[in-house]
Amino acid sequence: MNEKENPADTLNQERQRRFEEDLIDAYDEELEMEVDDRKLDGDSVFSAEARESRKMYFRELFRLQGELVKLQDWVVSTGHRLVVIFEGRDAAGKGGAIKRITQRLNPRVCRVAALPAPNNRERTQWYFQRYVAHLPAGGEIVLFDRSWYNRAGVERVMNFCTDEEYEEFFRSVPEFEKMLSRSGIQIIKYWFSITDEEQEVRFESRIIDPLKQWKLSPMDLESRRRWEDYTQAKEIMLQRSHIPEAPWWVVQAVDKKRARLNCIHHLLDQVPYTDVEHPSVTLPARVHHPDYLRQPVPSTMIVPEIY
Repeated sequence: MNEKENPADTLNQERQRRFEEDLIDAYDEELEMEVDDRKLDGDSVFSAEARESRKMYFRELFRLQGELVKLQDWVVSTGHRLVVIFEGRDAAGKGGAIKRITQRLNPRVCRVAALPAPNNRERTQWYFQRYVAHLPAGGEIVLFDRSWYNRAGVERVMNFCTDEEYEEFFRSVPEFEKMLSRSGIQIIKYWFSITDEEQEVRFESRIIDPLKQWKLSPMDLESRRRWEDYTQAKEIMLQRSHIPEAPWWVVQAVDKKRARLNCIHHLLDQVPYTDVEHPSVTLPARVHHPDYLRQPVPSTMIVPEIY
């Protein structure tokens, strides 16, 4: 290190670089189809190695998404029912992975279930009842962005459930998932794992980014304070609910892009899908009627062409 360099300044510069990198990554979520990697050559945030890694990421992501489309066609053709559960700490990257999975798929086939906190009526129901309504029918895929494992995580840590309810959950959840498996529903469960330091960076990035501040809630901030409690709850959850019919899989998620690719690749390996033949499609000729007159649209209905 240069004698004139202040260690605190170096640390701040590194954190600022991380914030900028995270910001660009967030924009990539919506711009991946339009990204021209040649424009990244002059980017000050990424090194040449990082730019090459990003190019590889996009190429591999599009390839895997093509396989997801094949999986979707197979699910529809065979009537397969698939549930994929995404769990992990706040800011672990679950939502980003889910976005990449659903990005090219038919929302009528693959849908996301992200349930809010239970209302007063739902609190009096059988615990699993509100989740059952979102399970897939034949030819459907449901991705749970958090799931019935809320009871083993946030509810346990935040004291939203009693000790008796907590223990009853662990008595019930293996039987519940075995029942779903016997009925023909395939269950795949992912835990996205990040480090203490990485969560801190991602939370601070959300604080300074106006487009991401909405992602921070008082519950998120409290979860940060209770990191160790969540760690203990997670360890117990993985131990007590890891069953052959619905095993847990841990995704190393400190590197968001690698986590997405690894998760999608693994998901594809868990389903015995094959290519489905499709009949050739021929575009029919448009029918023309000589007496048809197109009516003009009133100018007051036209959206102003600002751009």
